[in-house]
Amino acid sequence: MNLKLDTTSPQAIYLQIVEQVRLQVARGELEAGCKLPSVREMALTLRINPNTVARAYRELEHDGVVVKQQGRGVFVADQTVTLPATERRSQLNPHLDALLVAAWRIGVTPDELVQQLGDRAQEFFAQKSPRARKR
Repeated sequence: MNLKLDTTSPQAIYLQIVEQVRLQVARGELEAGCKLPSVREMALTLRINPNTVARAYRELEHDGVVVKQQGRGVFVADQTVTLPATERRSQLNPHLDALLVAAWRIGVTPDELVQQLGDRAQEFFAQKSPRARKR
C-alpha cells in the first residue's frame, strides 16, 4: 500500500488516509482479504501519530471498506455486496450534491458536467485491475 500525505492540505490526515485507501480498493489495487499494515506499522511508515491511523481504520471499518479481525489485523472487506438501487441512490446522492454545488460554483454547465463525469468514469474503470473488472 502506497499512501502520500499532504501536511499542507486543509484536509485532516486521517481523511487523506481514508480517501486513498477507498480509492485503492475501488481501483482493485487492494483486493478483498488483503491485510493492511498494523496501526503501529502504518504510523511509523507515515511518521504520524498512531491515533490518526486508528481513527482512519475506524472510519473505513464503519463504511464497510475494511473489517477488523480480533488478534489478526485489519483486512479489506469483500466489496461484492450489491445494495438495492434505492440504497445505492441514497448513499450516492450527498456526493452528487457536493459535485453539483462545486460545478455550479465554477460555472460548469450540465452538459459539460455530464461529459466530464463520463470521461472520468471511463478513465477510472480503465485503471482497475483485470481481476477487479470481473466483478
